[in-house]
Amino acid sequence: MTGFEPVTARLRIECSTAEPHRHKQSSILSLMVQPKPKNRTLKQVDPELYARLKTEAANPYRGLRKFIYVTCGASGFIGAFLFLTQVLAGRDIDTALPNLALQVGVVALMIFLFRVDREQKKR
Repeated sequence: MTGFEPVTARLRIECSTAEPHRHKQSSILSLMVQPKPKNRTLKQVDPELYARLKTEAANPYRGLRKFIYVTCGASGFIGAFLFLTQVLAGRDIDTALPNLALQVGVVALMIFLFRVDREQKKR
């Protein structure tokens, strides 16, 4: 295969000079670094968006916390209902009463935490 020049040979010849190819580098850099068409400052951001971002920064993961409070509270409510039916039926009262108290405590704790979180949002 005479006359065949691989791409790597051409690159070696171009890159073997002592002087770097400044015109190629500057054109590549100018393509890579583009200035933003709009530099937005905090004053130019929508006031509603800024307020929402500020509250999220002050109290991160509020939505996730509320979701956890509701799901744990619902789980405790279901457990309390089941243990209450066991107590009313008179089955295993020795184990059902402590478990009922625990489930009621979980529900009360989740209601308390939900209200505390809601009060922090108002401040």
